[in-house]
Parts: sequence; structure tokens; C-alpha cells
Amino acid sequence: MPWRPLVDAGSLRRRGQLWTAWTVVHIVPFVGVAVGLMLLNPLAAPVAFVALAHAWLIPELYAARGANVVRPKAARARSAERRAQGLLGDLLGHDARDLQQRSGLALERGELGTWLVGEAGALLVDGRRVYCYCVRATDSALPPSDRIAHLLLALRSDEAGFATVANLAFAGAAWRVRRRLEKRAREALDVARRQSVRRAPQPSMSR
Repeated sequence: MPWRPLVDAGSLRRRGQLWTAWTVVHIVPFVGVAVGLMLLNPLAAPVAFVALAHAWLIPELYAARGANVVRPKAARARSAERRAQGLLGDLLGHDARDLQQRSGLALERGELGTWLVGEAGALLVDGRRVYCYCVRATDSALPPSDRIAHLLLALRSDEAGFATVANLAFAGAAWRVRRRLEKRAREALDVARRQSVRRAPQPSMSR
């Protein structure tokens, strides 16, 4: 995709800020309507409440779209999936393998942040912000763990290219995405957040 500039830490941060600004643009008018109605006539409280509900619902829908990129996409053929799980396990360390078996997401630390790779998408965790990418292996007949393995190898070979080619479905606060994840995937997000915080450079202290 030559028309897309290669993603780096700076461009990633700007895209996250743009998503935040876009969300604010959607929210502020509804909050303004709610406040204005209450100032003009307290009897308009039900309508003001509807406006506030819209202000809350819009970012929640965006976050739900982001969380959907790592939801399971296909039924598992047990025999094929068992073999694929073994191959995927060979690509992961002990802790990451156990986490993947519990959560369905493969943990991978990169230069841009900490990744959680699923069957048809990936989450990039950078501190308190999560970037949700929609990307999948081209062969739809592959078992889920093979799909994860393909994406994991692509990520390892070219992280910046992976983030450039994948489609960004959502970028925002980790707590918003966590609420919309399946229960088993929340543990993986919590682990990725802790690793992301530990890898963040600390400000130098001048004497």
C-alpha cells in the first residue's frame, strides 16, 4: 500500500490524538444540548438525559468496534486446531503460550508497544491507549491458531509495515476497550498494559 505512509511512534501518537479529537467533536454537541436545555427549562430533563446518553453511547460503539477485531471468528475443528495450537506454541515463550491458551490472544512486545494478536486482528497497547487493528490471514480455511501464527510472523518480520497495512478500527482509552472485550481476553489486555507501562522510558533526573 504505497499510498499509506509508514507508521512510526510519532505518527501513531498523532493518529491516537486524532481519534480522541474526533470523539470529542461527537460528544461536545450532545453535552452542550443537554446543559442548554437544563438551563432553559428544567422540565426538559428527559430530553437532556437522552442527549447525554447519546454522548456516552457514541464512544462506546467505537470501542465495541475496536474490541470486535480480536473476537473469535470461526468454529474450531478440534483436530486441526490442536495441531495448529502446537505450532503456535512453538513461536511463543512459556508465559505467552499459557496466556494465549487462556485468552485466545498472543502477546508480543514490539518497538511501537505491546501487541495482542488474535485470529483476525490485533491490539497495540501503548500506555493507557489501545490501537485496534483489523487484519487477517488470506486463507479463510486455516484454523484459528494458524491464523494467529501467520499474523504473529508478519508482525515479527516488519512491525511498522504490519501497522501500516492493517486497518485501524479504533484508538482510545484502554478501559473503554476492556469493557467490550470477552471476559477471557481482559486478562491479556491487563498483562499487555503492565508490560507497556514497564517498557515506557522514564524521564531522566538531573542532579
